[in-house]
Amino acid sequence: MVKTLWLVRKLGDFASDLVDEEDVVVLLQDAVLRFPSRKGWYACKEDAEARGLSLPPDKLKSYAEIADLIVQAKKVVVW
Repeated sequence: MVKTLWLVRKLGDFASDLVDEEDVVVLLQDAVLRFPSRKGWYACKEDAEARGLSLPPDKLKSYAEIADLIVQAKKVVVW
């Protein structure tokens, strides 16, 4: 179970110091330009592909996988 799912849409809008170890962060839209290097951080596969980015498959989540995370999470925060 995911404690908090953070859906981040823009690079400068997100305060990563709010994220706990049990949280998951998914970078969407223009936020995919920031490489998801931390544990529990992912980029939206379709948004990364639309911007011509090549990221490791283990750092990508599809729209279907993101929808599953939304259902599993105790709380969802959109930035």
